[in-house]
Amino acid sequence: MSDPNDESFRDSISTIDEQGKRVWIYPKKPKGKLYDWRKILSYIFLVILLTCPFIKINGNQFLLFNFVERKFSIFGFPFWPQDFYLVVILMITGVIGLALFTVAFGRIFCGWICPQTIFMEMVFRRVEYWVEGDRNAQIRLSKQKWDAEKIRKKATKWFIFFIISFVIANVFLAYIIGSDSVLAMVKTGPAENVSTFVGLLIFTGVFYFIFGWFREQVCIIACPYGRLQGVLLDDKSIVVAYDYVRGEGDAGRGRIKKGEDRKESGKGDCIDCKLCVHVCPTGIDIRNGTQLECVNCTACIDECNTVMDSVGYPRGLIRYASESEIAKKEKFVFTPRMKGYVAILVILIGTLIGTLFLRSNVEATVLRLPGQLYEHKGDNISNIYTFKMVNKTNDEYKNIDLKLGNIKGTIQLVGNEHPTVPKQGLIQGTLFIEINENLLETEKTQVVIEVYSDGRLIETTKTNFLSPRTFN
Repeated sequence: MSDPNDESFRDSISTIDEQGKRVWIYPKKPKGKLYDWRKILSYIFLVILLTCPFIKINGNQFLLFNFVERKFSIFGFPFWPQDFYLVVILMITGVIGLALFTVAFGRIFCGWICPQTIFMEMVFRRVEYWVEGDRNAQIRLSKQKWDAEKIRKKATKWFIFFIISFVIANVFLAYIIGSDSVLAMVKTGPAENVSTFVGLLIFTGVFYFIFGWFREQVCIIACPYGRLQGVLLDDKSIVVAYDYVRGEGDAGRGRIKKGEDRKESGKGDCIDCKLCVHVCPTGIDIRNGTQLECVNCTACIDECNTVMDSVGYPRGLIRYASESEIAKKEKFVFTPRMKGYVAILVILIGTLIGTLFLRSNVEATVLRLPGQLYEHKGDNISNIYTFKMVNKTNDEYKNIDLKLGNIKGTIQLVGNEHPTVPKQGLIQGTLFIEINENLLETEKTQVVIEVYSDGRLIETTKTNFLSPRTFN
């Protein structure tokens, strides 16, 4: 029986040996009901991830994160730098939602939804199984000398990995610069887009490195979300857990011996086959308890259930459960901490929805020209301003006209009197505002400027109008 108080395994990670060298993980090919569900869900997410940049809603890319030109589109809603506060609210909402999910269900996001896990386990790892075989075959091939068979299999795998990484890099680039730009570059060829093609090869190399060599180290070492488990999980969180009460018994775990009565011997239901360790993609032993390296992929659950079926024991020795359920037989409860996260999440979602509905399609900014005071023009006082209008839609706004909404006066644009704001574009220029000085009561008056397109009000903004301290 293992010592339940021995926590020495937490002093190191499963992929590094005592000499500090990399321990290569050769996980056994998973199979079972949960793995089948994971495959279905993963393929759905793969289709979503690979097609999102090429889906258009009202002419907007479904997901676009063009940091270079500062253009963003989330779920078909275009966002400009002026809308960055909406992106911040959306990100905070996502973080709080993920925190709530982790508090309740552990790191299940990593095993079922995370793109890193989906590509690693459902694409690259399956290619590896197809080319090199299952766990034992891969270990034998690794120890085998470099003969024709090993060269053929390794070269085939690496070539397929490169092609997949290249495809992923193209899709990733479509998220960054837009699918239209990527497709245009594909048509014109690399010779016409050398810098972009070099960037594409760099992205390909990064993905090839991650999925071909770094692999599970991303989840174990690099991913900050895994470290959040330590502060988010408690004994009420439902995680992939080993039922040590049932598995260890009084005399600990042990292999089945011929003619042995395990109840009399006091041994638990765990027969110490170690298949739950062999199938783990991060190489941990789930029987040691909850560990940061566990991504809740449920491969060990399927494998253990298969073993329990074969020896005639009940399923569920490894299952989704909380520490309280295993130790005290307590059922899942909605804790006050979870309720607090839900309350914050509801407020954030409500704020986000409200701001999205209040967000204008055209944003106008009118600012006084720095260093310029008012000017007398007969009975009128004139101020000079710069203006900028941003069109966040795919429709042109023609025959733009500006009028004062709260006071009588005139607005005169310098140059084109009735400009057009292009789709997803902006215009800027200079304008004069003239107001009769008899209508001005203070030296600084806030004026409301209404923006019309073909006679239809599309935006309202405000600015300050300066005038003399004394009036005739």
